[in-house]
Amino acid sequence: MDLLSPAKELQANAYPGRGIIIGTSADGEKAVVAYFIMGRSENSRNRVFVKEGEGIRTEAFDPAKVKDPSLIIYAPVRVLGTDTIVTNGDQTDTVYDLIGRGQTFEQSLRSREFEPDKPNYTPRISGILHVKDGTYCYELSILKTNHGDPSSCNRFTFAYAKTAGEGHFLHTYIGDGSPLPSFEGEPKRVTIEGDIDSFTDTLWTSLNEDNKVSLFVRYIDIKSGEYDTRIVNKNIK
Repeated sequence: MDLLSPAKELQANAYPGRGIIIGTSADGEKAVVAYFIMGRSENSRNRVFVKEGEGIRTEAFDPAKVKDPSLIIYAPVRVLGTDTIVTNGDQTDTVYDLIGRGQTFEQSLRSREFEPDKPNYTPRISGILHVKDGTYCYELSILKTNHGDPSSCNRFTFAYAKTAGEGHFLHTYIGDGSPLPSFEGEPKRVTIEGDIDSFTDTLWTSLNEDNKVSLFVRYIDIKSGEYDTRIVNKNIK
């Protein structure tokens, strides 16, 4: 698989939807995670990321404009011990709860499927970073229909070891459309370049100006577990 530029991937796709990038900094010392959301409707665009504990949650920018909170208000990022969980929906809580009861990341997601937003049936994408005692690895998952058939859910999990300057990118849609076409294939192998500020700026400026809503980026020191976080909201709050 070719090593791709995340900036070019985003610039070439006006509507990747929601996306997760997980990887390792170029110096090999930081575990890196990024999560962004986009929106086409007023309801989807009416959001911001806010801090909640060691993670984040989505919140309505203007509560008076909320039409349906069911698929837009959730906690995308939660921390469980030395694991960082990131997803595009309320399956964050499912993963958090079931791993806490002894299940694996893959097992915890067997109880979930794609979103019920007919006709798109948006894939549920999830990731987890395992950073412990100077070691680091990560996993990504996608739950989607069987080629558009909502009577069947296909579940794919991918596990990766750290590679300096590299990561993997998983997003919900391969482009705009009606219905929106779901992501296909393995997570994309992408470069991870720069410090947290330059990487955040690269991602934010590469997202489509009309459709981007919010971005979360975190760099975790693999040895100490300490982290830095950046949150960017188009709607400032």
